[in-house]
Amino acid sequence: MGGALTRYRVIAWIVGVALAVLVLIGMPLKYAFDEPIVVAVVGTAHGWLYLLYLAATFDLGRRVDWPLKRMLLVMLAGTVPFVSFVAERKVTRELTVARPRTPEPAVL
Repeated sequence: MGGALTRYRVIAWIVGVALAVLVLIGMPLKYAFDEPIVVAVVGTAHGWLYLLYLAATFDLGRRVDWPLKRMLLVMLAGTVPFVSFVAERKVTRELTVARPRTPEPAVL
């Protein structure tokens, strides 16, 4: 589960940052200053990255045996600005508290 959680955390942050840039920088530039380049580039990147986010969420959800409703809600978190950050934090806290790491055996 450790690798799946790490993959999920990384892509959740990347998708969150891309969506924030799109909404906070790209959209104002497009509609206030008629400069659509940021929306075109970041919007396309966010779309492809969101697919990776969906795959990482599905992988993590299957490994930790989430119900379908929970998995879908976490997947939708990547579509609302800043919610992917909140979801990532909540998922990480839940999984690290619920499933603490086993200590590595001491090597003498």
